[in-house]
Amino acid sequence: MTNLLILYASLGAGHASAAKALYEAFSQSGNVNVQIEDALAHANPLLRETLTAIYEGLSEKVPQGYRLLYEGIDIDDLERSVNEINLLLAKIERPFLKDLEHLVYDTTPDAVICVQQIPSRLLQLMDRKGKLNQPHYVVVTDMIAHSTWINYGVDGYFLPSQLSADILIQRGVDPALLHVTGIPIKLEIAQPKSPAAMRQQHDLPLDVPVVTLFGGGLQAKRVRPMVSKLVESTQPGVLVVVAGRNETLLDKLEDITDGPQMKLRKLGMIDYVDDLVAASDLVITKAGGLITSEVLARQTPMVIIDPFPGQEEWNADMVAAHGAGIQLRLAEMVPPTVLHLLERPDQLAFMQQQARKLGKPKAAINIANKILMDLQSAPGDVRIDESSTLSSGS
Repeated sequence: MTNLLILYASLGAGHASAAKALYEAFSQSGNVNVQIEDALAHANPLLRETLTAIYEGLSEKVPQGYRLLYEGIDIDDLERSVNEINLLLAKIERPFLKDLEHLVYDTTPDAVICVQQIPSRLLQLMDRKGKLNQPHYVVVTDMIAHSTWINYGVDGYFLPSQLSADILIQRGVDPALLHVTGIPIKLEIAQPKSPAAMRQQHDLPLDVPVVTLFGGGLQAKRVRPMVSKLVESTQPGVLVVVAGRNETLLDKLEDITDGPQMKLRKLGMIDYVDDLVAASDLVITKAGGLITSEVLARQTPMVIIDPFPGQEEWNADMVAAHGAGIQLRLAEMVPPTVLHLLERPDQLAFMQQQARKLGKPKAAINIANKILMDLQSAPGDVRIDESSTLSSGS
């Protein structure tokens, strides 16, 4: 039996989603036992509350401050990055992560997989003190790998794109440690879903365009004019607004109803996001690493709005540069852009083609297979899917 420990940190929902996708992938084998843990659940409350306050406060209230911090500690020089930033942060954090250190030491897994920088930084200190004898892997969950992902003692990095690999190689990381797999997403996304079948299942029309707006991370005051203008248009279609964790959004849209041609459907928290992505002609969303990876894997064109400074801007740049989506900062531009695209099916088809090139629906499976192969487990017992291959094109 192979025992694995997956560590993430609950700063944003993306890290947890990626960790769960890996858990699902590893669990496909009957000979693998997987434990998944939130590093911050094993942290001193002072560290947990401070990190959460900094993350939420800067990213939501002072985004330009977040950009200055994020870009300021992204250092090109590998030695300076690891020693002056990452190692220093690890030493500062370690006294507050004693419970996590004990968990890793007492669990004695065959390998530890980190889906966020904080636990990875701790593991490098454990490794240097001889308290970590197991392989340590890092799964990057942003489209471009920030230098804070790089630490000593890492046995392999799983990256979202070849661009990330090229950047890390330029910075001096050993190419043998780099594996371009994509960001791990739910296994169901690797399974074909007919748009028509998904529309029938969720009572959506077959004969008009469907546009889905994921508003969980958007300000309600910015979503309202987008929705209002779209339903007022003469374009036939259905606009689906998913509020998700945005508790105030549906209240702000309460008085907006169907337009003359564009029907409106308002949803709260749902468990069929992937169904809607598969059913949609176009998705409007923020640029989190997980949601963009999920939409790309379904080959659905995107309009990206309000990427907050830092990693979301980089994610949005990646999607837009490859022609799989359009990035907008001005909310008022969303309705005319959406209507422009719906009137040009050839442009939507091109965006679908570009999304197909970027999307990596088998990322979780490929990462799991590579790690299990590294651990030299019996191939017939632990390989998850013999048809899966570890490649940038999967």
